[in-house]
Amino acid sequence: MLTELRIRNFAIIEQLTLPFAPGFNVLSGETGAGKSIIVGALSLLIGERASADLIRTGAERASVEGVFDVSGQADIAALLDERGIEVEDEQLVVLKREVAASGRGRAWINGSTVNAGVLAEVGRLLVSLHGQHEAQTLLDPDSQRAILDAFAGATELVRAVSEGHSGVAGIRRERNDLLRRRADAEKRADYLRHVAKEVDEAHVVDGEDVRLEDEARRLENAEELRTLAAAITAGLEGDDGTVLQQLASIHRHLSTIQRVDPTLGRLQELYDSAYYAVEALARELEDYEGTVELDPERLDEVRRRRDLLYRLGKKYGPSLAEVIEAGRQARVELDLVDSAALDVQQLDARERDALTRLGARAAELTSLRTAAAERLAKSVDEVLPELGMPDGHLVVRLTHLPEIGACGAEDVEFRVSLNVGHDDRPLARVASGGELSRVMLALKTILARVDHVPTLIFDEVDAGIGGRVGLQVGETMRRVAGSHQVFAITHLPQIAARAHHHILVSKGARGGVTTADVAILDGDARVHEIARMLGGDPESEVSRAHASELLRSSAEPAVKEVPAEAGTAPRRQRPRTR
Repeated sequence: MLTELRIRNFAIIEQLTLPFAPGFNVLSGETGAGKSIIVGALSLLIGERASADLIRTGAERASVEGVFDVSGQADIAALLDERGIEVEDEQLVVLKREVAASGRGRAWINGSTVNAGVLAEVGRLLVSLHGQHEAQTLLDPDSQRAILDAFAGATELVRAVSEGHSGVAGIRRERNDLLRRRADAEKRADYLRHVAKEVDEAHVVDGEDVRLEDEARRLENAEELRTLAAAITAGLEGDDGTVLQQLASIHRHLSTIQRVDPTLGRLQELYDSAYYAVEALARELEDYEGTVELDPERLDEVRRRRDLLYRLGKKYGPSLAEVIEAGRQARVELDLVDSAALDVQQLDARERDALTRLGARAAELTSLRTAAAERLAKSVDEVLPELGMPDGHLVVRLTHLPEIGACGAEDVEFRVSLNVGHDDRPLARVASGGELSRVMLALKTILARVDHVPTLIFDEVDAGIGGRVGLQVGETMRRVAGSHQVFAITHLPQIAARAHHHILVSKGARGGVTTADVAILDGDARVHEIARMLGGDPESEVSRAHASELLRSSAEPAVKEVPAEAGTAPRRQRPRTR
């Protein structure tokens, strides 16, 4: 559950630390005091989209931080462990979100930096937010189906059906792609055979064009190459004035120098290296001259081969590697014409197996939904009279689909009849805003039995109701608080009086800037606020008596309704504000 919320420079809030208690917490205050801002801060904390517009005037950044007690919630601890986030003493989780004036945001869980997606993933396990907007989503068939599946405990089976449907769709795409490629190959068969034959008969080798170019250049210049090699060889080791003869003369002078100065022995090493290098050069050139042949026939052959490769490159290249790949691809497509029939048969067999598995899972899901639809409708019918709709009746209709889809074999539709003698009709055509909110509350009351999210937040769920219906709504929310921490924003004194803990939001100004403050109410302060909400003079004896009566008629104290393991929080503790 949420034990503490810290807000800084968010909207009109400068700085606020607000403790929360187990059971039913209610937030009240004048219109525009900032009640919804606190809910907005919580929404940001659990992953809603961030905006620089949220930052308080004059501040550089806004931050929201929430402390959650997750004792006994192994699923949350397991998720955090998967994300590499440590849980302090295995019971405290701290979420923090920050938005800078530049629009950039950051998020942390227990001090570890995370992205908004991970924050939202964890936040959804900790807090469930229900407002007027969500009541409208109840009109969406996908939301209705999700509610039924949650009630049926079919979430994992729905995922299995979705995966099975994706598998079947993948096989069908693979088969369609195969058939398309075979049809294309059949249309191009003659061309493909020509390509494969032309490339195969050429016996193309990657890099061959470069080697042929080098060979052609040598053959075309063979006479000149031999002449040059012979001239260099003669200059190195001929009969008169050659380099080797000059080196021999140099050797005699070098020997004379060394006899006079023996320290110049290293010069002999340099001389030897030079002499042997020139001698080796002469031998290499002499051998090279012998290898250079005047071969017009080979030159013609090289030229023809080079021209062939050039033409193939123009058609299928430009590189020889691309020519080779074109031939290979042509053979693959031709093989497809012959082998596709067998491959299609194999894919058909895979599709039949996948459809069989999908059908079995979908049938199991249909069975669960059918049983759950009846139970859910009956359970909601039992709650609707308590919410001021004594003749209310919910029908969960399952409509069989011609083909199993990603969400199963049927559509789900919620239909209601709110008056005696009227047939059930779709929610959108029957329910007003207030009625829709109450139907949503009825559903949430039922789902609370299977919902493991510890904290439920109801924002303006009392829209369109009043009087005794308000008392009934408050009583219902108090009962839900027996298994969850409930936090509600309300304008109705009937609901506020049913809360275990009452928080007042008021608006003031500091330094010429509007700010919001909060106070936890008890005793006379709470009587005063209930009297104000009743619409009379909160100082009058009549209003205060009425407020006191509302409070006395509320349900038993919170300590009897809140599970012992939920923990406690000081009721008289006042939030720290500045």
